[in-house]
Amino acid sequence: MKIANKIPALILALVFIAMQSCNEQSNTTNDANNPTGKTPGKYKEGADYMLFERVRAFDKVGFSQPQEAFSILLPKGWQHSEQVIWNAPGTMCAGTSKTLKASSADNKYSLQMYPDVLFIWGGNQQMMQFNQNNNTSTSTCAYRQPIDAENYLRTIFAKEELGNAEVLSVTANKLVVEQMATMNAAKTAELQQYGAGNINFYQSAINAVVKWPNGTEGMVVLGVNIMETIIPNMYNGSYDKTYTTEVSKITVFKYPGNESEQAKNQFSLIMGSFRSNPAWNNAVSGFWKSVRQRKHVEHIGKIRMMDEQTRRMGEQAIAKGNARLSEMDNQMRNWEATQSSQDRMHTNFIKTIREVENFKDASGTYELSSGYSHAWSRGDGNSFILTNDPNLDPAFIFKDQNWKEMQKSDN
Repeated sequence: MKIANKIPALILALVFIAMQSCNEQSNTTNDANNPTGKTPGKYKEGADYMLFERVRAFDKVGFSQPQEAFSILLPKGWQHSEQVIWNAPGTMCAGTSKTLKASSADNKYSLQMYPDVLFIWGGNQQMMQFNQNNNTSTSTCAYRQPIDAENYLRTIFAKEELGNAEVLSVTANKLVVEQMATMNAAKTAELQQYGAGNINFYQSAINAVVKWPNGTEGMVVLGVNIMETIIPNMYNGSYDKTYTTEVSKITVFKYPGNESEQAKNQFSLIMGSFRSNPAWNNAVSGFWKSVRQRKHVEHIGKIRMMDEQTRRMGEQAIAKGNARLSEMDNQMRNWEATQSSQDRMHTNFIKTIREVENFKDASGTYELSSGYSHAWSRGDGNSFILTNDPNLDPAFIFKDQNWKEMQKSDN
């Protein structure tokens, strides 16, 4: 009887030993797949790795239906808002520009892309007085004398838009200036076809660091393009000059002053990830080209804006672009895996801050920050993980086998 009573206890002991053995085998298997010995919960996002997700901005104004205009990578969890702004033909500062506001959950980090700014000025004082009396200036469109990039930052932007931020450093960006010069050469050739007078361009671009009294710092990039048009006066043999100053790519990245290294990594990746939808871009460019084709310059320097017929031409160009966008397969985003010429400027702006490297996966090649030594993706062009930990494996952390390590590429 005593032996019989001990049998259940023996069975329970054997079951316990078997379960313990299974747990040890399970741990052994996990250790083999995870040489760091870390469990998923021990990897901390933001410390061990950064997860970036692609955000898409839509043009809700220029088309009959909202159309994707651009996309950009932002850290996961950031709040963001985007907008495409149209200033209609015939207005003082006609054109199309993009804006973006984004910030981390704790508001320690933030990114803002400002709309383009246009300044108009001329040597004919009577004409300038007439224009100033009949047109209202705004923060993005005003009558001001031409100004280069550094002076715009110091005397206008840092004071008016950045709340009197202190400018710590300013560096000229030669790569961007060279690209702007190439684009200006093409603009000159086009404008001369429309009968414009002698045209000169003066371009400048900067990278800067600013600081606020609370210890927050910011990296600022912007470019300034000045177009000088010389218009002969056939009646008295003199000439007038008009100036159009365009400030573009205005971007500010704010961060805690003691975290500048991490901020450089994030900012360089974000800027390098900017992509314009080529179908949208071509439709918009075609619209404004049709506007320019209908302008002509008179001897007094007045540019006659387009008439109703040209408005219809522009609407037709937009409609054609809309049709092309509708035909585009949203699942095949080859344009996001390549770097088009209009996007290159974003990458060139941050090359003086931190170089970028090419990483390749099944969907294409992407320019990512050289501040991270390892990159992972899900192969969909939407999600990327950047880390300096050689043993980190997102497939293990997220239990998602779609995560694959990307390979560095020379092109």
